[in-house]
Amino acid sequence: MRAAALLLALALAGCASAPAPLPPPPIIAVETWGGTPAASSAPAQRITHITLHHQGEVWREGTDPAAYLRRLQQWSRLSKRWADIPYHYVIAPDGRIYAARPLALPGDTNTEYDPTGHALLMLVGNFEEQQPTAAQLDAAVTLSAWLLQQHRLGLDAIASHKDYSSQTVCPGQNLYGYLASGWFRREVAQRLHSRAL
Repeated sequence: MRAAALLLALALAGCASAPAPLPPPPIIAVETWGGTPAASSAPAQRITHITLHHQGEVWREGTDPAAYLRRLQQWSRLSKRWADIPYHYVIAPDGRIYAARPLALPGDTNTEYDPTGHALLMLVGNFEEQQPTAAQLDAAVTLSAWLLQQHRLGLDAIASHKDYSSQTVCPGQNLYGYLASGWFRREVAQRLHSRAL
């Protein structure tokens, strides 16, 4: 218990020893789910934050994630006039991770915070009313650990939409609780620590 607390403190401070590289988690490519990649000539953003979101709509059992993503991409581009889906990664209830907006391209938001520098992870569902699945949480932890290592960030880089905006309850109380309790960061630290052993 004391060792885990020490690891967490060191990682938060950015002083933990460098673990072995984590393999990238399986990520379903945009072309695989039937989307079209966004094109951008802007310089790639530098990732400084990992920010969790929820879909904000109740996810119905049997919904096809690929069809949902195709509709979301069309709405984002045609109705909102955004470059693409506002999030970089979308996580389905079964834990599958879908690539969305290119990570090099800053996300979009309907609220007042500036998502430049944020890797945006969205878990489908409305977590004011639903619970994130164990598979979603596991995938979000795995993806977050990999992103932290890829971009040389400490655990304090992980937060949620509502931590940057007063205009939202996103990612919903049932997901936010895992962040507020420290569980999410502890799990990410454990993934990183396991590669250092």
